Amino acid sequence: MNVFQEADLSTAAVQVDASGRVLLPLIGQMDADGKTSTELASQIADKLRAKYLTDPQVSVIVSDSVSQHVTLNGAVTEPGVYAIKGRTTLLDALAMAKGTSRVAALDQVAVFRIVNGKRVGGLFNVSKINRGEAPDPEILGEDTIVVGLSNVKAAWRDILTAAPLLTTFSYVATR
Repeated sequence: MNVFQEADLSTAAVQVDASGRVLLPLIGQMDADGKTSTELASQIADKLRAKYLTDPQVSVIVSDSVSQHVTLNGAVTEPGVYAIKGRTTLLDALAMAKGTSRVAALDQVAVFRIVNGKRVGGLFNVSKINRGEAPDPEILGEDTIVVGLSNVKAAWRDILTAAPLLTTFSYVATR
């Protein structure tokens, strides 16, 4: 963070803690979570203007962002916990898990997240997203994505898996 012509208020690096807050000289703790660098700079300038400086010129440059994670479960090729940085969509997250499995219910993809301390979820149809008929929702750090299992596809997979065994039997005519 740089405050133009105010070396005592400028700092080369400020660490954002796990709760998304930063500790700044004169200002104290400030919430930085979910803000762009421009929004944060504007809020810092407002706080400095309110008590200390006439017209502060503040700039904030993000040098490195700490990655967050998303959990993918259910009918995906490689379930697990994946690091995300920056803007990530549902299709991006599914691609990190090497896509959905052959038995996935693409119309039953749930995204769970914590909002105001409560766990909430949404159901998405990935087939419609792929066709451009529905928006690709943004995935946030700490989200959990669960891809449903299609019972019909799973049953068909089981039949096809058993099919080689069925072909070993042959019809023998008896007289």
